[in-house]
Amino acid sequence: MTDHQATAVPVLMIAPAMPSPDLPAWPGAAWVGAIDRQEALAASAVELAGAEGFRRARLLVRDGREVAGFVDVTVDASGEVDPAELGPALRALRTTGLPAAPQGDPSGRISVVIGTRDRPDDVRRCVRSVLASEHPDFEVFVVDNAPTTSATRDVVAAFADPRLHYVLEARPGVSRARNAGLALASGAVVAFIDDDVVVDRHWLAALADAYARDADVVCVTGLVPSGELRTPTQRYFDERVTWARNLDRRVFRTSAPPEDLPLFPFSVGAFGTGANMSLRRSAALALGGFDVALGPGTPSRAGEDPDLFTRVLLSGGALAVEPSAIVWHKHRPDRAALRSQALGYGTGLGAWVAKLMLRPRTALAVFRRAFGALKQLGALGQGDGQVSAAVDALGGWPVDDEFVAATAGLKRVELVAALGGPWRYLRSVRAAR
Repeated sequence: MTDHQATAVPVLMIAPAMPSPDLPAWPGAAWVGAIDRQEALAASAVELAGAEGFRRARLLVRDGREVAGFVDVTVDASGEVDPAELGPALRALRTTGLPAAPQGDPSGRISVVIGTRDRPDDVRRCVRSVLASEHPDFEVFVVDNAPTTSATRDVVAAFADPRLHYVLEARPGVSRARNAGLALASGAVVAFIDDDVVVDRHWLAALADAYARDADVVCVTGLVPSGELRTPTQRYFDERVTWARNLDRRVFRTSAPPEDLPLFPFSVGAFGTGANMSLRRSAALALGGFDVALGPGTPSRAGEDPDLFTRVLLSGGALAVEPSAIVWHKHRPDRAALRSQALGYGTGLGAWVAKLMLRPRTALAVFRRAFGALKQLGALGQGDGQVSAAVDALGGWPVDDEFVAATAGLKRVELVAALGGPWRYLRSVRAAR
């Protein structure tokens, strides 16, 4: 074959997970996006759109819809990735294999519920990504939770899409917002996401396949990788949350407790997060929906996700973690968010434990795991003054003294908040009445 007959392999252009017009201001920032392994290996070059100002990139690597893992690579001034670095990194990742073919029909209607409050820009981006999903039948409910303006209603109206519906829930609380969407949903499966995410176009199809694969699965969660890594705070969040890199496809059942989770079924973080969770509608209604005394917007601040996961499992249903069901999450970039997250996580954990202890069936199960639970709770108060921990969590990227000061003592903040969680849960219960 002569040179002019050869077909040139094109340059592969990759879009960012969450585009932004702003240049990064921190030298440790990383461009974030997804890449298909075979396409990248076959391309003459890989360019990253909107990578100006970035020195590094984190790429979620896929084989079709299957997730192989993450690679962190260098980016040059023109936005290109060095093939000498990228190729070996891609080949070093695990080999993926398709799971067993779904046994049921994966094409049924899915209802998507997005709870939000006064974040119209986030809602616009989130809704746009959901409407672009590659699934034949879905509907979307944007639940405006105790709004102070009409901005969210205006955003929804501007789409003029018959699949999209606006719902007003005047009472505050993310659990109330989700329950409002659940009540109106017509799909056999209801998927819940936060307003600060962007969904992958295969997200709904991956959820549908997971339900069709196992008839007893009543809850499916997915992968929630970081959509932005522009600030030290976002990198710190990324290192702390397990659901950002949970690549293992698993199905949890109380009939077969996993040996690697001694606190099962009270394993915080192992089952996913409410930013990417779904339920069979019939099961969700049978469970009574989300506990309105838990979650953001209540004195409890959080705890609604692990509460529902545990109730699913204790009811006899199976819970599946499906890594190919991907939504990208935008962590809050400012330092004030660090303390807010610690307070919310700690308070929600304490509130959820209080609920478990107030019910005889779950109280007994908690007592049986008391030693491990106390050990995990005690770990929240350790590590004060460990300045190096914040730097190590960021992979050695530079941080200033203000950031180190902001992260110092966060575990103790979580512990103190957890100890106050039971009292705040009782406040939430009274307020819900």
